[in-house]
Amino acid sequence: MAEYRLPSLGADMDAATFVEWRVKPGDRVKRGDIVASVETSKGIIDIEIFESGVVEALLVQPGAHIPVGTALAQIRTDAPGAAPHPPAEAAAAAAAAAAPVGPEIAPAGAAAPTRTEPDAGHVRASPAARKRASELGVALDQVRGSGPHGVITVEDVERATAPAPTTVPPASPPPAANMRATIAAAMTRSKREIPHYYLATAIDLKAALDWMSDYNRERPVTERLLAGLLFVRAVARALTEFPDFNGFYRDAAFVPADGIHVGVAIAVRGGGLVAPALHDTDRGSIGDAMRAFQDLVTRTRSGHLRASEMADATITVTSLGERGVDAVFPVIYPPQVAIVGFGRVAQKPVVTADGGLAAHPVVQATLAADHRVGDGHRGGLFLAAIERWLQTPEKL
Repeated sequence: MAEYRLPSLGADMDAATFVEWRVKPGDRVKRGDIVASVETSKGIIDIEIFESGVVEALLVQPGAHIPVGTALAQIRTDAPGAAPHPPAEAAAAAAAAAAPVGPEIAPAGAAAPTRTEPDAGHVRASPAARKRASELGVALDQVRGSGPHGVITVEDVERATAPAPTTVPPASPPPAANMRATIAAAMTRSKREIPHYYLATAIDLKAALDWMSDYNRERPVTERLLAGLLFVRAVARALTEFPDFNGFYRDAAFVPADGIHVGVAIAVRGGGLVAPALHDTDRGSIGDAMRAFQDLVTRTRSGHLRASEMADATITVTSLGERGVDAVFPVIYPPQVAIVGFGRVAQKPVVTADGGLAAHPVVQATLAADHRVGDGHRGGLFLAAIERWLQTPEKL
């Protein structure tokens, strides 16, 4: 038996308000299933389960304000390496379904008999369900079976006697002031504890934007790339060469991350900012990455993020180019050790390969990194790698 506890959804979260359960006792769950929703200062977050098994008991009710680490449910976990065994009721239901339950085939040429009243003796139900129905005084002919071939299970009987579920109204979006306070607390901690160093470089985007224009010309609007995704993807690719910027500073040491999950800073309606993780940002095609990026932005702004997306970011990318600023010098989000910023894309004079002068689209890229983990030399090489990937966009 294992206890399923409220996970931490970031360094700036210490508690949440429980909103609703998506499962009930007896349900089988597998790792990654969404089982509940909570409300934090950054909105409604869907909570995933981290172990496979069967839900034994729910320990928290909607509306409860709970700290991180609170036990939410009890899970009967599957034995490692063993195939899950079906519950006894399911096995009994399958046996009942296979057993003869009365005449099934009418004589040739005869009309099928019409049953005007339910016959409880011919209702398909597992032995355990019949016993439970007798205990609860439930008429089996009034119960809809969910087992194989419509066999009634214990859960069906108990569901028939349960009161109609009450719907928990969606929680209203958190006031912007609460989110601002949460962000401010995290940034105060960051500037107090992390010795930041900053670097900046101007990147010529002509090759990247020309390639993106050609790519988009052959595709429908819904599948076209955005320049912001090229930035995110270039950072992810550069991290494969410089893993010392991809991880966390914990217990006075750098802990490298198992995967590259770039946190993308997204402004939410009503004010505030969240930076959910785009999982495995360096993998798959750029088209797949764009679809995942669009889905992440949509769910962020509608309040349907997953807990793993809030907790898994291994580095953050922020872009304020749409706000008209030339450069952004961001603050690291602890326990991450780096954050990359991009300003607006503007036409600037550039010296070409043949020594001439031309107007090219240029973006100012900045890096804020943790001096406890690295130094400006490594940071400079990392920024150069980002630039190199943007100069070869077909490889992104």
